[in-house]
Amino acid sequence: MDRVTGRHALITGGASGIGLAVARALNGEGASVTIADYDRERLVSLEGEFNCLAFDVRDRGAWAIAKQSAEAALGPVAILCNNAGIGPNLTDLADTDPATFERMIAIKLIGTFNGINAFAADMRGRGEGHIVNTASMAGLETSARLGAYTAAKFGVVGLSEVLRKELEPFGVGVSVLCPGTVATGLPETTAKADGRYDPAAPLQAMPGIDPARVAARVVAGIKGNWPYILTHGERKGPVEARMQAILTAFGDTPPSSEL
Repeated sequence: MDRVTGRHALITGGASGIGLAVARALNGEGASVTIADYDRERLVSLEGEFNCLAFDVRDRGAWAIAKQSAEAALGPVAILCNNAGIGPNLTDLADTDPATFERMIAIKLIGTFNGINAFAADMRGRGEGHIVNTASMAGLETSARLGAYTAAKFGVVGLSEVLRKELEPFGVGVSVLCPGTVATGLPETTAKADGRYDPAAPLQAMPGIDPARVAARVVAGIKGNWPYILTHGERKGPVEARMQAILTAFGDTPPSSEL
């Protein structure tokens, strides 16, 4: 998609952090923007700036209602950013509560699929559009105590790669965003999603790069139809090492005729 001016963009997790930065960047490029978020309180403060919708990305029925409402207000959605997510719980997989694991997969991976399910077929039918799915560097490399988070993020990367192959012949682009650490309110967002948020003791924002820098890369990625949108060049080494280990393993595999 070589331009975003005049297009309608819908961004989940759009009331804070990367989502809000992307919303403002796209709006600055002339796009009409709908932001969706689980946090109704934050949405209220943004109603004068964007078209705002409150819903849970895990709820497919809510997606259908949101789609109808957003498109009635601003026209067909041409840019979809599946950005909603929560942070990791930093627990060994062996000790991870199943409900915690399932919540992560439901919000990040199934929530992303729900957005695709709501809008991708329409984009394909119109022969234009772009979808950005937010994953993480944790979708390209692995670290201990990030099991559920990594599973969800790797899933989003694979889902995005498949979707790109399926939609490319129809003129629809797909990018997967894999940022490193970004200065966002993710700890607070996660606490709210987990039902353990204490407004009297707000959590600190994460250290990291300015979300506006990520948003600028997202806009460039949409315009250039990049398959991967990466923001942290210093993280290239671990990804390269993982890829090399995979390639090296092929050398230890017997020919298929011997299997």
